[in-house]
Amino acid sequence: MPEGHTVHRLAAALARGFGGQRVRTSSPQGRFADAEALDGHVLLGAEAAGKHLFLPFAPSADVDPTGPAVRHVHVHLGLYGSWTFAGDPGTFDAHAIGAPRLRIGEREEGLASADGGSRDWRRIVPRETVRLRIAGPHGLADLTGPTACEVLDGEGRQRVLDRLGPDPLRPDPDGSQRRRFVDGIRRSRSTIGQLLMNQQVVAGIGNIYRAELLFRARLDPTVPGRDLTAGMLEDMWEDLVALMAYGARTGRIVTTQPEHREIEARIVERSRGTRQNGDEDPGVVPREQSFYVYHRQTLPCRLCGTVIRSADMGGRTVFWCPRCQSVRSRRASWSRQHPAAPWAVEER
Repeated sequence: MPEGHTVHRLAAALARGFGGQRVRTSSPQGRFADAEALDGHVLLGAEAAGKHLFLPFAPSADVDPTGPAVRHVHVHLGLYGSWTFAGDPGTFDAHAIGAPRLRIGEREEGLASADGGSRDWRRIVPRETVRLRIAGPHGLADLTGPTACEVLDGEGRQRVLDRLGPDPLRPDPDGSQRRRFVDGIRRSRSTIGQLLMNQQVVAGIGNIYRAELLFRARLDPTVPGRDLTAGMLEDMWEDLVALMAYGARTGRIVTTQPEHREIEARIVERSRGTRQNGDEDPGVVPREQSFYVYHRQTLPCRLCGTVIRSADMGGRTVFWCPRCQSVRSRRASWSRQHPAAPWAVEER
């Protein structure tokens, strides 16, 4: 499932490509009936909150974005959702965001072209699986495979936001989101591994960030939240903010330090492997070098050589190193113990 950094990257792309423009909307699949009512409206921008995307549509660009005339298309990508883009040069900096897809217009997973392969995006015919197409003056975007695609009014949007925990990628000028994160975990008897996957505790974290954040904090996934100190949790929050900001910039989750990437550069893949957007692009950190513990069960830890373990936790698989992640209570986190290994990863 795409994690929170993906949705923030997606919101930025949609706002850049269509923000403030009058757009055409349609549902080639026929499963989003509201597309017809929104056709010809102005897309005011885009908003991400955790794994949720909101696209505000209004009759004109001067409408109050908080007013009753605005309708919000609420999208949750789920496991298989993705947006695929095509347009004038420079309109979009990625061909797809979400579950990995081929380029728009390519036959296997993208869209078929009306003239058998023309690169003119205006002539691309949508596949029948497209739930929502947005077309503007300079490009188009197709949504396929989402778990949710619905229209909400302002109150409906707020209800979704109210049930979410703090999002590490949303602005936090007064530190209130960090405090909510710390307080929410310290009040709970649940394990930190379970709490990090609870979207009401922290919005946007998925299984990769959960596993990697706990490894970087040298923290056992089974420690109860109430046993952790505020200092440890503040460090974890700052690490998470930096890791997810990197993901939002690059479209990829990379949690390893450069000096560790060539050590035991393997992962235990499923049928299609742990794919990320951009795997086919040259110069990216390969997925085999990107993680410390995620999908590395039965392989040696990059740092200590101990075999990485995995287990079920709340219906999802958790991955950890039983030696490196020996911290179970009120002790310093990895960032404090290892000042030479800061949380910010090297960009490539």
